[in-house]
Amino acid sequence: MSYGQGEPPWDPWKPSSQQPQWDSRGGTPDWAALAEASEARNKRRRLLLILGGALATIGIGAAVTVAVVSANGSSGTSGKPAGALPGTADIPSESADPAPSFAPTSAPPPLNPMDFISSAAKDTAPISANTLFPGTQLTVGANVYKRGPSAATKNCASAVQGTLPAVLTKNDCTEVFRATYTKDGVAVTVGVALFDTASQATKAKSEADDKSILTSLSGKGVPAFCRTTICRSTTNSYGRYAYFTLAGFTSGKDVTTKDAKVFAAGDDLAEFTFRQIRRRGEAQASAASNQ
Repeated sequence: MSYGQGEPPWDPWKPSSQQPQWDSRGGTPDWAALAEASEARNKRRRLLLILGGALATIGIGAAVTVAVVSANGSSGTSGKPAGALPGTADIPSESADPAPSFAPTSAPPPLNPMDFISSAAKDTAPISANTLFPGTQLTVGANVYKRGPSAATKNCASAVQGTLPAVLTKNDCTEVFRATYTKDGVAVTVGVALFDTASQATKAKSEADDKSILTSLSGKGVPAFCRTTICRSTTNSYGRYAYFTLAGFTSGKDVTTKDAKVFAAGDDLAEFTFRQIRRRGEAQASAASNQ
């Protein structure tokens, strides 16, 4: 049975479609026609679902492609390459809290050894003839000197002669240390006069003249020397110390400007004494720095 007037089958999905009429003769629907119409509707529905799924898949693929390309820096409205991204230093840190800061510190300056040997208040290390002139012999370069007698006295004037006793007394000398060294018939007595301040020692040095002479120290196998003969003497100061040398021959011969070994011996002992005084300052400065 078919619909009259050539009308299309009824489709409930189309607003213009009309519901089929019942057969006026028998009062029953045309089941074959209804089956054909239902099959046609199912086919169209499946086709629409397939087309809709394909379009949705294409849309999702395009979105993913755009997202991936944009993440790689080759797409987007800015057009900047990946190299245009900010450097590590330009990227803000994870925390907004400022990093802790510390005040700059520096080690204190080293203590000056000269400060310790310039006044009795700081120069408190033990001192004696043995600490100033230790050992039984002294080596200076290629020269080896044997140490003879040593002595210390608080009566400064008794250890010197000429104009030097008055100079030491005037500048308040507190003690004099002496020692004698010998080598190849040459004897050198070196003496250190101690004062309370560096200014006193400097003044004593400046007031000494060519008649301000240390008294030679003999004994322990060293004969008296430089008592009535011409000898070579030196005067200097360092810190609160004034130091002197007297060098001559043990034979009693006068010293002349040609006697180089006498001059060399006197210079060696003067240099050694200077270094001993300086070491006192360095040792005390180092000890104070470590406290």
